[in-house]
Amino acid sequence: MWSNTKGRELKERALRVIPNGMYGHESTRLLPEEFPQFFSQAEGAKIWDADGNSYVDFVCAYGPNLFGHGYAPIEEAARRQQMLGDTMTGPSEIMVDLAEAFVSQVAHADWAMFCKNGTDATTMAMTVARAHRNRKIILYAKGTYHGAAPWCTPRPAGIIPEDRAAIVYYEYNDPESLADAFKQYDGQVAGVFATPIRHEVFIDNFEPDLKYVQTARRLCDENDALLIVDDVRAGFRLARGCSWEPLGVLPDLACFGKAIANGYPISALLGSDKARAAAQEIFVTGSFWFSATPMAAAIETLHQIRTTDYLEKTKEAGAALRAGLDQQAAAHGFQLRQTGPAEMPQILFAEDPDFRIGYAWSVECLKRGVYLHPYHNQFMSLAHDERIIAETLAATDLAFEALKGTVGSAEPNPNLMKLLAH
Repeated sequence: MWSNTKGRELKERALRVIPNGMYGHESTRLLPEEFPQFFSQAEGAKIWDADGNSYVDFVCAYGPNLFGHGYAPIEEAARRQQMLGDTMTGPSEIMVDLAEAFVSQVAHADWAMFCKNGTDATTMAMTVARAHRNRKIILYAKGTYHGAAPWCTPRPAGIIPEDRAAIVYYEYNDPESLADAFKQYDGQVAGVFATPIRHEVFIDNFEPDLKYVQTARRLCDENDALLIVDDVRAGFRLARGCSWEPLGVLPDLACFGKAIANGYPISALLGSDKARAAAQEIFVTGSFWFSATPMAAAIETLHQIRTTDYLEKTKEAGAALRAGLDQQAAAHGFQLRQTGPAEMPQILFAEDPDFRIGYAWSVECLKRGVYLHPYHNQFMSLAHDERIIAETLAATDLAFEALKGTVGSAEPNPNLMKLLAH
């Protein structure tokens, strides 16, 4: 029987010692109150909350778990290195092995630098781009997400205009908007940031237009600026290299994170020789950036990416989930908006501007053992096999049935409404 007694108690305790009880993208303040904030265990495609409720996990720690929680080959590689040493006075020799593995696998990469978080990697990319030709202007697609540093965080609190004085916004997927920005700041553009797909929260996700991708590459070449693909969220989920490689466009810099070590804390900036001199000049570092255990996990993760059919299987699982949900929604009188790649699906409801239907449905799914996020894209992993998808669809069918009885009394989330109003 589903319950959240301990979860509520933990939230109350956390409120006394942690601002808002939690912060950042894993905070549940904008989610229905039933959503658990704290978890006790994870294995394969399942997670267990503090009350012992188990869920099929379609968030995968917001992306890091590519092969499933606790995937044995990666865990074993991490354990072997942990016994030898992790955070030492200098890096392990496997840092060289990892850099070589990335350079051999990702087409544009001639070198690699490692850090911890996606924001570390994107900020490093911005710094390299500015050092490349000693320019300051960074072109940034309006509404896209590139991390939580002052130059890119989506929340304005604590941010001053100077933090973003050299950030210029253009319209994603609009070649003319990008070209206009280059014209306006002729000779001043250091680099262009682009997400490989649009995968922002609260909105339908979509893939880029080929003309936009090709225009970005051409304009950077013509203006001696660096093209930066932020592949932190999508890296190795859409392709076995940079996500724009299948489109025939290679960046100068690409930021990777989340899935590159299947849950171990590491991110990477991969660059071409064009940007090598600039990368050699900047100073960036972190006390734990050179820890060896995550690097060992990343080496094995890259091996699994190269040698397994994980990509094909996650695409198949995502397509099966999408088709099943569409069929169920229609049978119960609802209409979904399922967008983005099937392996990173965004699942919203049509005619649900304040998200009250999606929130109510996500609660019904939660109580039946399925963790689906009501406004963030989901993530598929290798652990989402046919059995897991069947288990999920059995639960979501019951959730749609229950939704018919509760949707009439559903109310919008007040914290969400306050955020969207701003």
